[in-house]
Amino acid sequence: MSDFRRLNENVLVGPQLALEDIADAAALGVNTIVNNRPDGEEPSAPQGDAIAAAAAAAGLNYVAIPIGHAGFSGPQVDAMIAAMEQAEGPILAYCRSGTRSTLLWALAAAKQGEDPETIAHTAAQAGYDVSPIRAMIDMLAAR
Repeated sequence: MSDFRRLNENVLVGPQLALEDIADAAALGVNTIVNNRPDGEEPSAPQGDAIAAAAAAAGLNYVAIPIGHAGFSGPQVDAMIAAMEQAEGPILAYCRSGTRSTLLWALAAAKQGEDPETIAHTAAQAGYDVSPIRAMIDMLAAR
């Protein structure tokens, strides 16, 4: 079974998807796959076009918001907010381990006004640590 971790009723995160994981996601009611992994980061892993095709074949939407070594940017946070708002059901965001996807969700949630302590607790319950970006979370939530 796939290693999807639920952050809330509308967002799941996980590590690199295999093509067969798309069917598992669809069975859970996922509407949109969000790819946070840049193509070429791991050449042996399914690349974005393969995941997009498998998602389309399963009737799911696909959005690419790659997060590379440069870290997070405002446009990436805004793209994640848009993906969450436009989805007509739960989304599944993935990267190598699920960490970047969780951190991007955390920044998006903060920008949408969610309490930083709640964000940190939610991520921790799923096995992820947002402390590396906690200052950014606090800043976005304070706006």
